[in-house]
Parts: sequence; C-alpha cells; structure tokens
Amino acid sequence: MKLYNKEKFSALPSAFLFDTDNTLYAYDKPHKVGMMAVKSKVVGMFSISEDNFDKSFALARKDVKKRLEGTAASHSRLLYMQRMMEILGLGSQILLSLDLEQTYWRTFLSEAVLFDDVKELLDDCRILAIPAIVVTDLTAQIQFRKLVYFGLENSFNFVVTSEEAGYDKPHEAPFKIALEKANVKAGDIWMIGDNPINDIHGSKKTINATTLQKIHSGISLGKKDYQPDGSFENFEELRKLIRSEERR
Repeated sequence: MKLYNKEKFSALPSAFLFDTDNTLYAYDKPHKVGMMAVKSKVVGMFSISEDNFDKSFALARKDVKKRLEGTAASHSRLLYMQRMMEILGLGSQILLSLDLEQTYWRTFLSEAVLFDDVKELLDDCRILAIPAIVVTDLTAQIQFRKLVYFGLENSFNFVVTSEEAGYDKPHEAPFKIALEKANVKAGDIWMIGDNPINDIHGSKKTINATTLQKIHSGISLGKKDYQPDGSFENFEELRKLIRSEERR
C-alpha cells in the first residue's frame, strides 16, 4: 500500500465506490479465452482465416464504439458479433450473433477469478455499516451476472451501471447517481478502481473522491492529474488501511 496524499486518509469515508472489471478481478485472461472460443467457432463454421476474423472483429468493435461512444451499448458483445457478421458479408445472423455473445460470456466467466480478500473487504464494509457501491461501465445484465457468478450479489448496497446512468465513466452521472442512492455527500467518498482516467480522475473531478488504484499486471499507476491518492496490489493491504483508520 502506497499513500501519496496521506491527509486524505484521516478518517473512514461515508461510502466506498468500487469499479468492477480489472478491479475486483483480472480482466485480460478471461477476455482472451472468451475471444478464442468465439474465433474457433466462427473460423470452423465459415472456413475463414483467423486473420480475417481478427480484422473483421476489430473493425466491428471500432464501428460500434464510434457510433455509441460513451454509452453502455458501446461495450455490447452482441452488437460486436452482429456487426462482424455483416462485415463478413453474412448479414446480421441474429441467432448466431446471440450464440456467439453467449459463447464469449460463458467462457469469460468460467475463466474469471475474484481477487483474494475482496469478499473479506466487503464484509468489513458491512460490519462497519459503510455502504459499498458498484460504479461500473457496461450493461446491467452482464454486470449483474458477474456479481452473481462471484457470489457478490448480497455484498453491495447499490449498483450503478453506465446503462442506468446513460454515460460511461468518467462522466459525472454514474458517480452522482451512486451518491444519491446511498444518500451521502461528495468529498467523503473512497473510490477504488484500476483505470487512472475513468475511475481515478473521473471520481476525483466530479465528486472529490479519495482515490485508490488497484495495481496488477497490465495496470500502470496514474501520473500527474491521474495519480491516485493511494495505490495497492492486493485487497489485504486495503483491509489493513481500513482497520488502521478504524482504530483512530
């Protein structure tokens, strides 16, 4: 645990906000394996090259994100699959698009592993009677599925998705909705996330949150305006910080 602005940690907050993807679990491996499953199915079904698949999917993802930038739907694997089929000259392929989306998420979840001590940290929040709130991008259905898969469906007081808010982070809307749900004020919040722009800078700028960045493989510490107030590599460090603040 490294604290860069120690004065920000003089007391426990009124609420904890948590990002989901790449914060509660490592995202890269599940995503890679999920995409491999989709690629294998498409390549085998249509006898196209892996390179053709890669280029078509990349273009599909780019098209969807360009059209829907900053919204939950811009992350939709269903839309990616549909657009990829169209780029391959096969039309929208409704049933197959649905099947590929489910193939991706089913494989993704089978490979996703919750970081150690996440559940214990959330138990600490409950014991302290401090609300724990998910503030996450993407659509509600898949984010809810992830929380259920991890056994966290009863661990959070509230959930805010960018689908509900209408905007992805770092827009102010998801953060402000979280405060409204928990009935807490800006400036007395700890935000825990991995992304130095969306989670760290976004929450600091919009609700004056005290920010903690989860660091692990593939995640770099935010710099300058994007530097967190503290960083940690495992959730046991964060639990120790909370216990030390509780004893003050």
